[in-house]
Amino acid sequence: MPFNVETFKNEPFTDFSIPENKSAFESAIKKIESELGKKYPLIINGEKIFTDETFKSLNPSKPSEVIGEFSIAQREHIEKTLEVAWKVFEEWKRIPAKERAAILLRAAYLLRKRKHEFSATMVLEVGKNWAEADADTAEAIDYLEFYAREAARYGEFQPLTPYRGEIPEYFYIPLGVGVIIPPWNFPLAITLGMTTASIVTGNCAILKPSSDAPLIAYKFVELMHEAGLPKGVLNFLTGPGSKVGDPLVAHPKTRFVAFTGSREVGCHIYELAAKVQPGQKWLKRVIAEMGGKDAIIIDESANLEDAVKWTLASAFGYQGQKCSACSRLIIHQNVYDKVLEMLVEETKKIEIGPARENYFMGPVINASAEKKILEYIEIGRNEGRLLTGGKKADIEEGFYIEPTIFADVDKNAKIAQEEIFGPVLSVIKAKDFDDAIRIANASVYGLTGSVFSMDRKNIIKAKEEFHVGNLYINRKCTGALVDVHPFGGFNMSGTDSKAGGRDYLLLFLQGKSVSERISF
Repeated sequence: MPFNVETFKNEPFTDFSIPENKSAFESAIKKIESELGKKYPLIINGEKIFTDETFKSLNPSKPSEVIGEFSIAQREHIEKTLEVAWKVFEEWKRIPAKERAAILLRAAYLLRKRKHEFSATMVLEVGKNWAEADADTAEAIDYLEFYAREAARYGEFQPLTPYRGEIPEYFYIPLGVGVIIPPWNFPLAITLGMTTASIVTGNCAILKPSSDAPLIAYKFVELMHEAGLPKGVLNFLTGPGSKVGDPLVAHPKTRFVAFTGSREVGCHIYELAAKVQPGQKWLKRVIAEMGGKDAIIIDESANLEDAVKWTLASAFGYQGQKCSACSRLIIHQNVYDKVLEMLVEETKKIEIGPARENYFMGPVINASAEKKILEYIEIGRNEGRLLTGGKKADIEEGFYIEPTIFADVDKNAKIAQEEIFGPVLSVIKAKDFDDAIRIANASVYGLTGSVFSMDRKNIIKAKEEFHVGNLYINRKCTGALVDVHPFGGFNMSGTDSKAGGRDYLLLFLQGKSVSERISF
């Protein structure tokens, strides 16, 4: 497929109300179910390597169901992968940017053809409902299309001011070999986005996926090879962070790390990467997107029906397991009681069940997450007034928790300050709009936020004072689109990478300035 620089357009979502689409998706789920329980290897320089030590990926909707059994990389695999990747890098970095970009465009073409297969994998492996999984795959296609075009742009010589007697040049070169550590909650989009940004800019990558979502990452690696990516440019190592991730991050031959996940793990990686190891000849670059304690503000002028609708979508979509999810709701005192009444009424309509059956709310990711969320709910009983939810859902198997709302929460309470990463919403009363902004900013995080208001002065004030990387007005605080809402947060939400934006590829590049004196 030739490189095409036509205008980028976001991939449309699938309309599952159309019978043909619904039937096609059900068939895709059956296909993935027919492949459950298989064993999967590491991939190093194109070679598939099975190890004796393995772990299992489980279906959170039905934990007795094994998605797949995956090899655990050993120290020798880490050493071999880094050695191979640096050798391949010497060739890959010389491939013209447009040729590298063309591989991403071919991958986008192939992913569209297999869209439902990838989405169905996420339904079973991480408990996304159909719409959430389809949006994840659409975002992945967007990254392929958008980063291909961006790579072509960055691959050109950059403009400089002319200077008499010299020929100045400025261009970008890749960093080298990096480690990609993605999360389980957007296991295709974020995995693909960080990885393809790395390789399309001329770097080689070692992908260490979450142990809760290795199958979708494996399918992505296979897709890239099918699209024509040379072996060794992208390598695949699975296993726990302590055994595989930490040694990769700390290794002196690792040039950069791209991470998305929790604040705790992100800070650990940041610290580990900052220590210069014996034989290391660079300061490692770390691109880190971490957590959020995202707030929605509803002022007294807001359209309350819209505000409640989008708050619930933000708080309980994918069980609140998004770094962008609303976990704090700040309401003006004049409409506080009315909004609470509406929230409870609408929340009680939410249905919970297996992701395969396309309930709005499915399971949380695993037993550990379920335990942590339930512990926070117990803390919440002493920090707020329980309005609805508060316990495991009455479903025979799986990690299901009811959508839970606490009212009258103090802005400094644990459930208002710490990231829960589950379907728990803390509601806080504000005296006025200034108070609401102060409450919203009273967090170590600064990822996303929304304001529902019809008051233009308040909207302008929010744009200036609400300290988040992604601010939305009169819409939900989740669902960022590539090149529409460049994504990344402030403070402890990470390094503000702005994934899906026009600055993102620069994080995987370094600028080189050359000037040649003209002889007369």
